[in-house]
Amino acid sequence: MTTELRPQPRPGVMEIDAYVPGKSHAPAGVAKVHKLSANENPLGPSPKAVEAVRAIADRLELYPDGSSTRLRETIASVHGLNAANVMAFNGSDEAIALMARTYLRDGDEAIYSEHGFLAYPIYIRAAGATPVVARETDERADVDAILAAVTPKTKAVFLANPNNPTGTYLPFGEIRRLHAALPRDVLLIIDAAYAEFVRRNDYEAGVELVAGSANVVMTRTFSKVYGLGGARIGWIYAPQHVVDVLERVRDPFNVSAMAIEAGVAAMLDRAHVERSAGHNEEWRNWTSEELRKLGLRVTPSVGNFILIHFPDDARYSAAAADEYLSARGYLLRRVAAYGFPNALRMTIGTEEANRGVVAALSEFLKD
Repeated sequence: MTTELRPQPRPGVMEIDAYVPGKSHAPAGVAKVHKLSANENPLGPSPKAVEAVRAIADRLELYPDGSSTRLRETIASVHGLNAANVMAFNGSDEAIALMARTYLRDGDEAIYSEHGFLAYPIYIRAAGATPVVARETDERADVDAILAAVTPKTKAVFLANPNNPTGTYLPFGEIRRLHAALPRDVLLIIDAAYAEFVRRNDYEAGVELVAGSANVVMTRTFSKVYGLGGARIGWIYAPQHVVDVLERVRDPFNVSAMAIEAGVAAMLDRAHVERSAGHNEEWRNWTSEELRKLGLRVTPSVGNFILIHFPDDARYSAAAADEYLSARGYLLRRVAAYGFPNALRMTIGTEEANRGVVAALSEFLKD
């Protein structure tokens, strides 16, 4: 038998399970759709960000500033950082993927938590390294389990804090304990995509740890509280030597002119950020409590989403609930791939959407 000769990907690539985003379409005939599957901001972006994009629309023939200078300086000013340690990317995913490709080699290992973001093992395998899963305790990352997974081959730890899809977080004391016990040549990447939603005294996104360390990077995004998922803007705060490395390998003009302008305007509109975070806290608490009254378990969350667990009964399973909700225009996220075959993740939406999901699930459980 003749084998066709053709270009082949590097070993391990075909073992990668492609990332599947949350669904965005309801069954045919559904009049109104509430998309609650992607952790988007139900209030939308700042009107000032929208206006900033419109203002640059007639200059799209020009390349953007390749260093995203205004955006980096605005981020640094708002957060009290050194702009030289801030880098902007086409979404925080680009930054995480680039660090994996740059700091991992064939045969290396990288650790992520049991229910961590599914993009992490994709990026790790794509770099030729082996993803290592550290068990969680009570649906929360476990520092001791992560440290127990460290071997001489470990070169990176990917930690979402808060985590998606659980919504749980590690107090900053635990993050410091993890860092103190890691070898100095292991890169600790703290993915703080949902940091703006956390209102807990024992939480810190990672700025202080980055500032005093040589092996910690914090990643952030404009896709969540800023409502700019479609613009694809992310950023990192990192030691200068990491910035120097990533500047050599990042794509030229990796952040578009529209994204730069939208990001600057959104970052400066602090009132919109507060409205978004306040809306989320109010309705996350309300929705969680109402669902618990229905007898459903809801993982305590500090993000802009909740993880809803369903009974071990095929009639009332997550799959059945998902079908029931979708037929009524409520699109939630199946999370079986994250290790939760009988749960749905729900983005906190508008008041109408939140009340609608609770009402629909009440009827579903009665039926």
